[in-house]
Amino acid sequence: MDRVQWAAAVVLVVIATSAGLWFGRPPTAPPIVDRPSQIVEPATITVHAAGEVVRPGLVTVAIGSRVADVVEAAGGFGPEADRTRLNLAAPVVDGQQVVVYPKSADGTGLEDGIVVVNQATATELESIPGVGTVLAKRIVSHRETSGHFTTVEDLLDVPGIGEAKLAAMREFIQVP
Repeated sequence: MDRVQWAAAVVLVVIATSAGLWFGRPPTAPPIVDRPSQIVEPATITVHAAGEVVRPGLVTVAIGSRVADVVEAAGGFGPEADRTRLNLAAPVVDGQQVVVYPKSADGTGLEDGIVVVNQATATELESIPGVGTVLAKRIVSHRETSGHFTTVEDLLDVPGIGEAKLAAMREFIQVP
């Protein structure tokens, strides 16, 4: 074999090996494109501000807002607002109603013997027949951990309040 034949043989071997490697390789997967989620969470919530605020009605506040933010968005407290019965630091959720009650004539914040469960202190709750110190504290604790009561029946979730106890309390309480 002369040099030309030898060079041709080497070139053929290199070409054959390269072709075998090229065509024998596994197919490549198409690139994975990471697309952002199309679901966009709203950055605001709507809350109903009622009672003794300058502009009662629906207000829009940022997620994570507090009762104070709702009152401010409603124009602030009205002239007859009882500011002591509202927890301004309480967080609010979408669809919640925040009621600012007027001062009562006797200065207690209680209107006609009716106790507003979502805003009453433990001492005020004790004025409800059948509610003692322990049950009043349970009601306040449940309200602080689980949020405001939306119906009177929500009080059934408080340990110590059953159907009979709730029936006895019903005429003395208000849940907005």
